Amino acid sequence: MRIGAHVRDDDPLTAAAERGAEVVQFFLSDPQGWKAPKPHPQAEQLRGSDVAVFIHAPYVINVASLNNRIRIPSRKSVTQQAKAAAEVGAQGLIVHGGHVTKDDDPAEGIANWRKLFERQADESGFEVPILIENTAGGANAMARRFDVLGRLWDAVGEFGAGFCLDTCHAHAAGEELLDVVDRVKAITGRIDLVHLNDSRDEFGSSRDRHANIGSGNIDPELLVGVVSRAGAPVVVETPDEGQAADIEFLRSKAS
Repeated sequence: MRIGAHVRDDDPLTAAAERGAEVVQFFLSDPQGWKAPKPHPQAEQLRGSDVAVFIHAPYVINVASLNNRIRIPSRKSVTQQAKAAAEVGAQGLIVHGGHVTKDDDPAEGIANWRKLFERQADESGFEVPILIENTAGGANAMARRFDVLGRLWDAVGEFGAGFCLDTCHAHAAGEELLDVVDRVKAITGRIDLVHLNDSRDEFGSSRDRHANIGSGNIDPELLVGVVSRAGAPVVVETPDEGQAADIEFLRSKAS
């Protein structure tokens, strides 16, 4: 089992060594902006490294949106990010499931996700797998509650969409972690990456605030259980100062 962390963008390999990480995740551009990624200075080293690489897409992306000013640049950004992710040898691009507004029909957001994959299929597909991540809040979110996730997967699963399970997000969304892996796999058939995060907030809070393992509101043994059952690479997105300890804790439990 490979365990690592979300690290700084400019020197991910040094950050991996500092943490004892076998996996790194980072951004290729401003996570709050629309600018296309520039070539990464460590692209060649990353492609040749034994460290597994995942790229997180910017938070502003909302493929589901019915607002053209958000949806259209979101589609463009996913394509740009996937191409740039391939250039650093990434195993996947993580994209949040997104949402529609309270007055919109979630079915239209699901249809927009399908259109993203359909359009790219006409262009020979994405250059790396797109891993849809579950989210913590939002009444009309595409990947918060698993009943809606099931409808989303009915629409995009045939295109090879992957799934990233975030434990803090599931906890905040009111989804029990005890059997979360089995329930996700029953819907998606797969978990490609685990974001292994404790939560600063209580169960069902809808608040996305990560904590280092053992310092939040999730029983560490529940987190260990998720790692064991998922059988996927693990990335901690916890505060930097505790990441090395988080990785070591998980590695000791997994051995």
